[in-house]
Amino acid sequence: MPAEAMRASDARRPLADRLRPRHLDEVAGQLHLLAPGQPLRLALERGQPHSMLLWGPPGTGKTTLAEVLAGACQAEFIRLSAVLAGVREVRAAVEQAQRVWQARQCRTVLFVDEVHRFNKAQQDAFLPFVEDGTLIFVGATTENPGFALNNALLSRLRVYVLNPLDDVALGAVLERALRDTEQGLGGRWTLDVAVRNRLLTAADGDARRLLLWLELAAELAVAKAIDLDAALDAVLHDGTGRRFDRGGDLFYDQISALHKAVRGSSPDAALYWLARLLDGGCDPLYIARRLVRAASEDIGNADPRALQLALNAWEAQERLGSPEGELVLAQATVYLAVAAKSNAIYTAFAAVRRDVEQWGTLEVPLHLRNAPTALARQLAHGADYRYAHDEEHGYAAGENYFPEALRNARYYQPTANGLEGRIAEKLERLRAWDQQSPRQRYPA
Repeated sequence: MPAEAMRASDARRPLADRLRPRHLDEVAGQLHLLAPGQPLRLALERGQPHSMLLWGPPGTGKTTLAEVLAGACQAEFIRLSAVLAGVREVRAAVEQAQRVWQARQCRTVLFVDEVHRFNKAQQDAFLPFVEDGTLIFVGATTENPGFALNNALLSRLRVYVLNPLDDVALGAVLERALRDTEQGLGGRWTLDVAVRNRLLTAADGDARRLLLWLELAAELAVAKAIDLDAALDAVLHDGTGRRFDRGGDLFYDQISALHKAVRGSSPDAALYWLARLLDGGCDPLYIARRLVRAASEDIGNADPRALQLALNAWEAQERLGSPEGELVLAQATVYLAVAAKSNAIYTAFAAVRRDVEQWGTLEVPLHLRNAPTALARQLAHGADYRYAHDEEHGYAAGENYFPEALRNARYYQPTANGLEGRIAEKLERLRAWDQQSPRQRYPA
């Protein structure tokens, strides 16, 4: 291709693609993987590649590392996107890898972006070629591989976790873009420190996002004959939002953090995660649903008002919508965080369900059965049942309400926290009456 045509072709490529590192030393960040002595760096330096999965948020260098890997071991590089490719494209890539090996004894790195989008059959198609060495498989995903990939493929890959880029790494990317005379902005621009820091914050750990805004600002600066600072102010004027993936791994991590902050009685942290979720675009009604769950799972009868308040917040959000209803969610979040805590109901119900599964269909004791017909009464259904309201203290001391195989089972263990402390005292009193009663149905 003539030089002029190549330059025109490069000009059409996004800045992020033009500046993609070609060598290991140009890669920004990920020092936990790429610092001297780290396993991935050693594999690259020694030219001993292995199949791997790169797991991390967007713009952290997954594609870059795959290309650097191929270059370090002088391998053929094939890139597929699981969004667009299917089994046919996988087969074509395998055939190309086989031809390359036969012709040049050269290995092939097959990079599959968004590999979690492949279904089980498509993922299984890689297995024989990963095992026999036809392919050095490099998958990239933003989703938790434990959920997104099947075990057969995952067991053949080494998983590397990529972190969001910190400000130091993003700053290095930015400086390279500003000073690079061939693929970057060519040293034509400078940035005020405040604008630079604002751009780094807006990028939120994503180098691709940073370079996209920088490129847009440079184009705006040229078109409007203004400096880059003013152009970036205009590009970032509407805000950017933090990283958030509705229904993805980061989404569930943040929901988990909110729930655990409530459980841990940290109202400030709970408010922070609530704001992060709302800022990222999480459905407020989903948050309300999780608060109701926390009210039952982590507070329970220690403060029964928590459940009602959470339900009221859910209803208020439905009626008011956003942003008015979000203040009610904040109120409920704080109340749940500072409320007395108990997971006694949660653990009791889990224990009951285990016994139901273990013991199967135990018969209902005769004295507890319904007796709506003469036949039922002839069969002694309901016989000797003691009506608690007719007993002293409104309690049938010594009565048993379990199947005989589970008599005296205890599941609910109330804590001493909040109202449950009083519940615990009452249950102890009732059990004492049971032990003193001459009418114990199933004595121990």
